[in-house]
This record gives sequence, C-alpha cells and structure tokens, in this order.
Amino acid sequence: MEKKWVIKAPGNTEKIDKLARELSISKTLANLLVYRNISTFDEAKHFFRPSLNDLHDPFIMKGMSQAVNRLNTAIKNNEKILVYGDYDVDGTTSVALVYSYLSKYHGDIDYYVPDRYEEGYGISYKSIEYAKEKNQTLIIALDCGIKANEKIAYAKKIGIDYIICDHHLPGNEIPDAAAVLDPKQDDCKYPYKGLSGCGVGFKFMQAFSVVNNIAATEIYDLLDLVAVSIASDIVPLTGENRVLAYYGLKKINTNATHGIRALRDVSGTLKTDITISDIVFKIGPRINAAGRIDSARNAVDLLVTKNYTDAELLANKIDSINTARQEIDHDITESALNTIASSEELINKKTTVLYNPEWSKGVIGIVASRLTETYYRPTVILTKSDEGMISGSARSVMGYNLYEAVDACSHLLEGFGGHMYAAGLTLKEENLEKFTQCFEKYVSETITDEQLVPQIIVDSIVDLDEIDEKFYRILKQFAPFGPDNMRPIFVSRDVKDTGYSKVVGKDETHLKVNIKQNNKVFNGIAFGMADKYKLIADKTPFDICFNIDENNFMGRTTLQLSVKDIKKD
Repeated sequence: MEKKWVIKAPGNTEKIDKLARELSISKTLANLLVYRNISTFDEAKHFFRPSLNDLHDPFIMKGMSQAVNRLNTAIKNNEKILVYGDYDVDGTTSVALVYSYLSKYHGDIDYYVPDRYEEGYGISYKSIEYAKEKNQTLIIALDCGIKANEKIAYAKKIGIDYIICDHHLPGNEIPDAAAVLDPKQDDCKYPYKGLSGCGVGFKFMQAFSVVNNIAATEIYDLLDLVAVSIASDIVPLTGENRVLAYYGLKKINTNATHGIRALRDVSGTLKTDITISDIVFKIGPRINAAGRIDSARNAVDLLVTKNYTDAELLANKIDSINTARQEIDHDITESALNTIASSEELINKKTTVLYNPEWSKGVIGIVASRLTETYYRPTVILTKSDEGMISGSARSVMGYNLYEAVDACSHLLEGFGGHMYAAGLTLKEENLEKFTQCFEKYVSETITDEQLVPQIIVDSIVDLDEIDEKFYRILKQFAPFGPDNMRPIFVSRDVKDTGYSKVVGKDETHLKVNIKQNNKVFNGIAFGMADKYKLIADKTPFDICFNIDENNFMGRTTLQLSVKDIKKD
C-alpha cells in the first residue's frame, strides 16, 4: 500500500540556531530537540542525562498519604493483604513489583490475577469472594479499579478495603476506596499524567519507603519491571517515564530480576543491550501470551521468582505458550484476510467488521491490529463470548477517533470502553448486522480520504554527508524511544543506486541498498521491499525515507540506513 510522507515543518529558527551553538550540534539535531519542547541548555541536559533526582515527590499525588497510612495500618495490625492486577503486561508487572517489594516487610501477602475468559478485565466479584474466604482485609488494585464503583462498594460492605493504583481516565464518580491513586483525576496536582499502571504502583512503594525510612535503592532495584510496563503499555516516553525507562533499561541490561533475565534468554535478546523496541516485540508479547492462552498468574510467578532455575522453567513454559499464541493468531489472521479477499463488498468498505464464533478471544486484539495494518481502516474483530454475547476488539488508523465511532453505535451495544485508537465492545448476536451497518455508516461519514492512507511522519530532510559518527552518537542519546519521543525518521532527496543494491533473504523479499548522494555512500536494509529494486536499479535519482542504525558484522560496526520507504517522482 502506497504511503504518504508527511514532513514536519521546521521549528523556531531562532531557538534552533541558539541551541545548535550552545550544544555544538547540527541544526538538524537542534531541530529534533525543539520538536520535543527543549530549547535551553539546561533542558537539553535533563533530556540527555536523565536522573533519578528528577523523579517527582510521590506525595504530590492525590490520595498518597491515605494510601501509605492504610498500608502501614494493615502491616501493623498483621492484616492479610492481596495484591491484585490486570492480566496484561502492565498489570502483571505491577503485581510483581508491589508484591516483591512488600513481601520483604509483611509476611501475610498474596497476589491474584483475574482470568481473561471467566472474569474479564478489571476487578471481579470472584476475586472479592476469594479475598473474603482468605480473610484478606486489604486489596491493592493495580492498573484497574478506577471505575469499579459497585464492586468496591460491595467489598467495603463485607469488610474489605481497597487501595486503587490506576492510570486510566476516571468516570464521573470516584470509587469509595480507602485511597485512590490516579494522576488523571481532575483535582490531582501530580505534574506528570502519563505514568503506566506499574508506574503508579512504583510511586506508591516510593512513598511507602519514604515514610518507613527504607533506602530508595530497594525500590529502584525493581525498575526493570517498570521499564517493561512502560514499553508494553505504549505510554509516553517523556518526563518521568523517560527517567524510569532509562534506569529500568540499565537494570535489565546489567542485573535484571531473574524473571526478566530468563525472558531475555528465551527471546534471544541476551547478547546485546535491550531496547524499548525489543521489549515491545519480544518480551511483552511473551508475558501477554500467558493471559491470552493460559493463566496470567504464570507471568507473575515468573516475575517474582527468586530462583533462576525456577525462572528458566517458567520462561520456557511461557515461551511455549507464546508459540501456541503465534500459531493461533496467524491462523485467525489468515482466515480473516481470506474472508475479506473473497468479497468485493468487504474490500470496498471503509471499515472491517468480522465475526467468527470459533476465533479465540485472547488474540482478536492482535488480529484486529494486523488487519488494520493490511487494509488501513477502522477494524472490529468479534467472537463468541460468555452468556451468548459477542465480544471483540477494535483498532483505528492515525488521526481517527475510534472511540467516538463506537460510541455512535452504543445503542446497539451491551458495553464498551477504550480510547481514540483501541476499544473493546460487547453486543448481542442479533444486533451484529445492525452494528456493522451503523459502524460503516458513521465511519464513512466522518473519516477523510487522507486518514485512509498510511502516513510516515518525517522529522527532517537531510543530506547523507551530514550523517557521521558524531551525528549518530548524539542521536543515540535521544533514546529510549517511544510515544512522543519516536526514533527520528529522515528523508534524503535525489540519491542514486551505486549498482550494488540487490534483493536478499531466503524468500528474496528484502532489499539491500547501496546508495550515494554527492560523494557519500551508504548501505541500508529495506525489509519487505524487494519490489522496489526495479525502481532504483536504473540509476536515476529517487528519494529515500529511513531511520539510522548500526550494523554489527564480524566485529566491525558501521552506520546503516533502516529504510522505511522509497519513492521516485
């Protein structure tokens, strides 16, 4: 599918020039900083040199004093405590962090992760009954709970208190819990709103350590879990998250907890320093797979284990589960693509809505994402749910508000939730056709033709001779990369093939490029772009869009281009 290149307008020229002089860097690099709202030497220093001293005082967060007081009371009175979290990566890392930390200071502590199929997302009545049976009087809910008003009210009625640590948008009414920690509460003055659920749990334990005079290094020792949550939950890589991720990655690469190290081993990421991207594509999916196919408790068991032999066994088990997950989502994706390809009506729509009662509920979100990549339009994938219902996952395209589209059809739904780019929904089977028509109608009337074309956001146009070792050395310091701090993408105009570009790979689907501009020659790899070879082989000028990476081969490291697209006027 043809991609549209959207080249950002340059930032403020005066700020760029000043920053380039002060930092002795190129204007291209200074422009990248200005894009990130960095325009002074001190701001650049904090950006390039993250410090744990830059973390905010946890007590600025609304409810923190109440949360620590309730936890200290529970420990003093030898109450039984249950640590509860969602079944995804953010939830399981949250549970692992709080449980691992508190179990050193309180003996009677347990953890619970809901079953995706039996209990669904968030706090469940089944978990409350579990706590009641175990005489647990305090539940710390992580990465969920901010809208669980009725369930928390029920728990309170039977003598169970909640401390909520969430990062999702609250509803109109805040649950009546012993304490509620959520920086997105309207009246919460906490200066950083982008924390992950595990990040909120970290701030809670940070505050607990302050009140109880515990060395900060003890909670910092669990930052690898926070980094995994930040990467996997796709929260902004700015501000406090940047600091937490920076030091969390250092922990992963030098002295990771047993569980994370074992996951690195089975995912093949032990030999080089791990990045946010490695977590997103190799570590996170394995943790998620535990809850998609089996029980997410397996993931927490792995992340809290204090024995590397046990960690290896659990990591191998989760890796096998992930392999099964990959096979299932591959088969469902192929089935869904074949369904669309065999119907001209489906091909020509501006949405995709597909239902199959046999599809696995645990992977339909992944399938929705894959179909969105292929057809690039708002997509809903549905399967059979409990009690005769249909439930599914929806995904959107850049710039289009999926939540509003689903909300426009809410009169046909039993329930839904989500945000601009992803949503979950439940409906009765008899309303499926009406929902499909309603969704297609609303999207067709509100989406623009431009939004139905995939875009590559380009940071800057550069000449190849500007890219040297110093340029890349500074560029690397922009990491960790992620939302709101994406790896910069560049375009070079009027480059030519040297004659050494070639199609590569076992199935000959990739393109290895060797290009020149003026007197500068660069190698690059363009995955899945073998079809572009004929475009460049005639040695006439073309434009190339790329990231800059390193290539390590036979002990020699060189710069190379990671090609995103190639175009010719």
